[in-house]
Amino acid sequence: MTTSQPHLAGRLGDAEATLATDPRTDPRLAAVFGESATILSGMRPLAPDTSYADCLAYCAALESATEEQAAALEATLPAFEGVASSTETIEGLDGNAITLHLDRPRIDDGPWPCIVHLHGGGMVIGSADDPTTVRWRKSLAETGLLVVGVEFRNGGGRLGNHPFPAGLDDCASAVRWVHAQRARLGASTLVVEGESGGGNLSLAVALKANREGWIDAIDGVYAMCPYISGAYVDPPSGLPSLRENDGYGGMHTSMMAGLARVYDEEGPARSEPLAWPLHARPEDLAGLPPHIVSVNELDPLRDEGLAYYRMLAAAGVPAVGRTVHGTSHGADVMFDVVPEVCAETLRSVVGFARSL
Repeated sequence: MTTSQPHLAGRLGDAEATLATDPRTDPRLAAVFGESATILSGMRPLAPDTSYADCLAYCAALESATEEQAAALEATLPAFEGVASSTETIEGLDGNAITLHLDRPRIDDGPWPCIVHLHGGGMVIGSADDPTTVRWRKSLAETGLLVVGVEFRNGGGRLGNHPFPAGLDDCASAVRWVHAQRARLGASTLVVEGESGGGNLSLAVALKANREGWIDAIDGVYAMCPYISGAYVDPPSGLPSLRENDGYGGMHTSMMAGLARVYDEEGPARSEPLAWPLHARPEDLAGLPPHIVSVNELDPLRDEGLAYYRMLAAAGVPAVGRTVHGTSHGADVMFDVVPEVCAETLRSVVGFARSL
């Protein structure tokens, strides 16, 4: 038997609530999620004791389902005629090749504020070539920014299997390379930015740089809907959005727990801030550059992002917390559904990069 407590939000007040039925949801998102199943909602739930091998298989299936929709998404990409694109290949710490995708204004010679973009996918799936990621990078570049997308190693999927810290190491190598090449590339300020798993990696790169003594390479960090607690098997009471918004848009805590298992097979890094930044201590945060942490109101991950913002502020880091109301996880990049939301978040990222 389920118990309803209508004075509480989301599934805390109504165990049967969905993103489509929650009155807080932007009507356009409610229509999309009410009329058609999402990729995530079509995936079977993962049990807490699911094996590592089965979690890997789940990641492969999830990535495959995502790629099946890539052609449709690619067909909606604008021409971006004012953006020039190129690639660079650098060497990672393990002797691996890392492809960097560079997008810059075609006419302006710079220098430009630079965004090093880290794509989403829970650190275990996805690619810098995904149509949604390409559109985000080029949309930023179109405003007069240099954007560098990093093709880092994933914990699973097509670019796996490389558990923590492989992907983080690749992102750190990319940031250090861009910093060293600022003059050649035409980069003025350098901001590390990403969404979801890329939000985790953006925050973790800054923590790693602080720990290793090269934090001066980074002028700012912008993390969108960051996936940073690792606390998905038994969500703690201090992060109520994990239960309040569980399953919204297909973002089930069981699924996130499975992705976490792939990122960190045996769990030794579950309290390591470089794997799960919410575990950072005040001494890890002291001295970090300005941060913006942007979260979505109807995202299970909302409260961990806000908690990290408060940790930054308490440690004396110049920080802003931003909540995008009416939206689900990562809706800021759903250009064809909520264009005003996407445009406002673009302005926020661009304004932050130009302000440093």
